[in-house]
Amino acid sequence: MLNNIISTVNDALYTYILIIVLVLGGLYFTFRTKFVQFRLFSEQLRSVTEKPQGKGGVSSFQALMVSTASRVGTGNIIGVSTALCLGGFGSVFWMWVIALVGGASAFVESTLAQIYKKKSNDGCYGGPAYYIEAATKSRVLAIIFTVFLILTYGVGFNMLASYNLQSTFSTYPFYDPQVSPWIIGAIISALVCFCLFGGGKRIIKATTVIVPVMGLAYILVALVISIINIKLLPGIFTRIFTEAFDFQAIFGGFTGSCVMFGIKRGLFSNEAGVGSAPNASASAEVSHPVKQGLVQILSVFIDTLLVCTATAFMCMSSGIEPSTKLSGAPYVQAAMQKTMGVAGPIFITAAMVLFAFTTLLGNLFYVDKAFNYLFGRQPSKTFMTIYRIVASLLIFAGAGLSADLLWNVSDVFMGGMTLINMPVIFILGKYVFRALDNYTKQRKEGKEPVFKAKDIDLPQEVDYWK
Repeated sequence: MLNNIISTVNDALYTYILIIVLVLGGLYFTFRTKFVQFRLFSEQLRSVTEKPQGKGGVSSFQALMVSTASRVGTGNIIGVSTALCLGGFGSVFWMWVIALVGGASAFVESTLAQIYKKKSNDGCYGGPAYYIEAATKSRVLAIIFTVFLILTYGVGFNMLASYNLQSTFSTYPFYDPQVSPWIIGAIISALVCFCLFGGGKRIIKATTVIVPVMGLAYILVALVISIINIKLLPGIFTRIFTEAFDFQAIFGGFTGSCVMFGIKRGLFSNEAGVGSAPNASASAEVSHPVKQGLVQILSVFIDTLLVCTATAFMCMSSGIEPSTKLSGAPYVQAAMQKTMGVAGPIFITAAMVLFAFTTLLGNLFYVDKAFNYLFGRQPSKTFMTIYRIVASLLIFAGAGLSADLLWNVSDVFMGGMTLINMPVIFILGKYVFRALDNYTKQRKEGKEPVFKAKDIDLPQEVDYWK
C-alpha cells in the first residue's frame, strides 16, 4: 500500500510537473547564458585544472570528483538498464536532452553556491540552503530543502545504491536471495563507515582517486564492445531516434513512455537542477565563482553523455532485446556475457562495487554539509558518531528491501528538492548572468578573472568576494 501511494505521487511529479520545470528551466538558462555549456567548453577544461587559491584548500578538480562520485554511480548502470527495459531505446535520446539542457542549470546552481559560500577554519562551505535563505529570506524553506536533501541522499539514494550493488551478484551460483543481500549489505556498510569516521577529507581523497580510474576503464570497455559490434550501430541509432519521436506510443501511455523514463533516469543520474552538486561546488577555492559553475557542466556531461551512454551502447549492441523481466542488473550482465563471455558479468560487478562505493561517499558528503546548515556549525562529535552509525545501518537495510519501493521513494525525495531549488535559482539567475558577463569580459581582456560581489550589484552580504 505504501509503495502504491508513493508510486502515485511519483507518477504525478514526473509525468507533468518536473518535466516542465526541468526542461523549461534548462532551456531558459541555456538561452540567457548564450549556450554556456557549449560556448565555453574550452574554459571548462581550463578551469578544472586550476590549483586551489589557498594552501591545503579544495581544488576545482577535487570538488568535481566529489560531485561526479555522487552522479556517476549505480544509476549509470542499473538506472540506464531500467530505462531501456521499461521505456525502450528512445529513452536514451531523452537522457541526452536532459543532460545537454541541464548543463546550463548545473552551471547556474553551482555558480550561486560559490557566490553565497561561507568561510570556515577548514576553508569554505555552502550550498543551496544558503542561497535559498538569501533569496527568499526564509530559513524555514531552506530547512525544508535541507531535510529533503538528507532524506534523498542519506536515506533514499544510499539504500537504493546498496540494493543495486547486491543485485549484481544475483546471477552468481553462490547467491542466496534470503541471505546474500544482508551479507553484501553488511560488508559495504562497514567499508563506508570506515571512510565516514575519517571525515570529509578522507571522502575527498577516496573519490579523487577512484572516480577517474573507474570512469575511464568503464568507458574504454564500452568503446571496445561498441567497436566489436560496430555493424549494429547504424540500426541502434535509427531505433533510438525512431522510438524517441514515436508520439503515438508516447502519448498513448506517457507514464511508461521513453520520454518519462529517459528524463526520470537521466535526472536521477546527472542531478542537474536538483541542488546536490552545489554542496560540493561551494567547497572549491577559486578566484571567480563562474569557474566552478563551468566545472560542474563537465560533471553533467561526464555522467550522462559518457557513462550513461556507455552503458546504453553496451546493452543495445549486444543484440539482446530489453524486457521488463530483465530490468536492472540482469539486462546489463546478460548483454555483457553475450559479448565478453564469463568476464562480462565479473566486470560489471566490479564496476558496480566501485560505482556504488563512491556514490555512497559522495552522497554522505552532501549530508555532512546539510547538517552544518541545520546546526549553524559542525555538529558535536557525539551527534556525528550516531549519524554515521545510522547512515551505515540504512545502507545495510537497503540491500534487502524492495527495488520498486526504493526507486519510488528516491524519486519523490529528489523531486521535492528540485521543486524548491529550480524556482530559487530562477530568481537569483540574474546575478549569475552578470557574473558570467564579468568573467568573459576579463578573459577577453587577457586577465585572470577575479571576482568581487560589488561587480554584480549583489544586494546581500556575503562572506567571500568583498
